[in-house]
Amino acid sequence: MNIVLDTNVLVAGLLSPFGVCGEIVLMVSSGEITLSFNARILAEYDEVLRRPKFNFENEKVKVLLDYIVHRGQTVASSPLVNSLPDPDDETFLETAMASQAACLVTGNQGYFPAKLCHGIVIYSPREFVTFYKKQKKAEKPITRRSTRTRKKPRAG
Repeated sequence: MNIVLDTNVLVAGLLSPFGVCGEIVLMVSSGEITLSFNARILAEYDEVLRRPKFNFENEKVKVLLDYIVHRGQTVASSPLVNSLPDPDDETFLETAMASQAACLVTGNQGYFPAKLCHGIVIYSPREFVTFYKKQKKAEKPITRRSTRTRKKPRAG
């Protein structure tokens, strides 16, 4: 599944690995979901994760960003026709539209009014995890056929 992840969810997931956002970061790091991003998103991830207040080690930030670049989907997006309430969030919606992502996951849903989102689904982290688990549950597991063979009639 391909998604766009707002920086606030990434940071929250790294700060609280056992919370809902942490579960999403785990899905990304395990390869269950793929992140779509453009150069502006990657630059924002880098800038925010290196802020002293978060105290993330520079080498770990570099490794995470390298992983996102190598496992994610780089997108060239076009500017939005209509502005969002926070212009800094426009790159996330532009990327979701260009990549045809399943959704955009953010802790700031209010900054993404439905009428401006061109059909892109905007989920909170909790809504996304619920959606993802339902999707996984709906996938029917491949069942193995019985290995028992029919008994052959006895001669005689």
